[in-house]
Amino acid sequence: MSTENEGTAAPTPPAAPSAPPVPVAAPTPDPAAASAQPVPGAEQTQQLPPTPAGPPAYARPQDQPPAYGNTQSQPPADAPTAYGAEGWPPPPPAVPAYGGQGGHGGGWGTPLHTDGAPQPKPKGRGGLVAAVLAAALLAGGIGGGVGYWAAQRGDEASGSTTITASTPKDVKREPGSVAGLAASALPSVVTIEASAGDGEGGTGTGFVYDEQGHILTNNHVVASAANGGKLSATFSNGKKYDAEVIGRAQGYDVAVLKLKNPPAGLKPLALGDSDKVAVGDSTIAIGAPFGLSNTVTTGIVSAKNRPVASGDGSGGKNSYMSALQTDASINPGNSGGPLLDGRGAVIGINSAIQSAGNGGFGGGQAGSIGLGFAIPINQAKNVADSLIKTGKPVYPVISVSVDLQAKTDGAKISEQGAAANELVDPNGPAGKAGLKPGDVITEFGGRQVDSGPTLISLIWTYKPGDTVKLTYLRDGKPTTVDITLGSRVGDK
Repeated sequence: MSTENEGTAAPTPPAAPSAPPVPVAAPTPDPAAASAQPVPGAEQTQQLPPTPAGPPAYARPQDQPPAYGNTQSQPPADAPTAYGAEGWPPPPPAVPAYGGQGGHGGGWGTPLHTDGAPQPKPKGRGGLVAAVLAAALLAGGIGGGVGYWAAQRGDEASGSTTITASTPKDVKREPGSVAGLAASALPSVVTIEASAGDGEGGTGTGFVYDEQGHILTNNHVVASAANGGKLSATFSNGKKYDAEVIGRAQGYDVAVLKLKNPPAGLKPLALGDSDKVAVGDSTIAIGAPFGLSNTVTTGIVSAKNRPVASGDGSGGKNSYMSALQTDASINPGNSGGPLLDGRGAVIGINSAIQSAGNGGFGGGQAGSIGLGFAIPINQAKNVADSLIKTGKPVYPVISVSVDLQAKTDGAKISEQGAAANELVDPNGPAGKAGLKPGDVITEFGGRQVDSGPTLISLIWTYKPGDTVKLTYLRDGKPTTVDITLGSRVGDK
């Protein structure tokens, strides 16, 4: 809340009485009025020069003269010419001179005669009282007039004085506004209901990937119904369609469904370029948090290339992603839904949240704490195309076994648990480049590697056949090599 400085009205000094106070017999005390405040004017006060009638003395700019003190009422002809007659009223206190002729273009204080003596003051408070009364009557007249006008208007409006802004027949919103982008995207977003053979299941989100009826979502959304379960997709207009799994990539946490009887005129969401996303870009998340379909939230891209490991919702292996982080509110049920940019293009698939309750990713039913993670759409598109063509995912690999529990500044190649040729395949990309068990990989593709999950997340942002620079440490000595990524089909 903001406040503004307001001027404080200067108090108006009381006028000097025209005659000495006359003793009056004290009335009988009223117990009921014992706590009442003294009547103004009844107490003795120091006498000050009279203040001309006019508005209160608010502070005003220096380049404007005061509205008061410019003129003085002349005293009546029969007024005393000097103070102190019969010892009453007492002379006024000395008033400092504010420059020649009383200061700011008029008189601050009492005007003087040409000989320097003060002008005589009017006798009595009649002038001041009359001015105050006139002002009160004027204010009362204005108030009464306004009150009458308002009452008359109220009578004409059937007793109501409420003012309602006119509303246009059709409220149009800019296509680039959040409301416009949401209105355009919602018809292409579906709420997915998955149920296993035993009746267990859950709710997630997906979006139209192509005109043939393919729906892109997370693997963990459909995992429970992948083997003999039931799947359905409900559009924003309430129409529900049965669906089936075309392919799943557990490691990427991506899945593709297909509507069994897709409606005509499906509108796929436009895909953006997640590599060109910048931290601070606007984001819009659409999904069904806790089953509340067609929910829209907004935020920004909080970070890029965030290594995240998340479960598949059924106790299976972890999935790894080099995620886009967003502060748009994402909750259970948002999984699989689109993360849009400020143009309405899909830049990611909402997949995981940081849970304050258990400190992990994806698990539990904790709500949003502003830390949501999405699979970059460039990666998801590669996976989806592979699933649509072959029904199986393809992973880029370097053919080493990484110790996910090692406490090192990098990704350590395992030294035990299997034969050396299984820990590092001598015919694989890393083996051909000279890596051995115990080596610690510290950089991949020019990015820092601080753990095993980070290395996996970075590898999976590439395609099989890509050549990437890799830096590793052996006995504390760094070595950089080029490796050409191999491939693995399907999940282990």
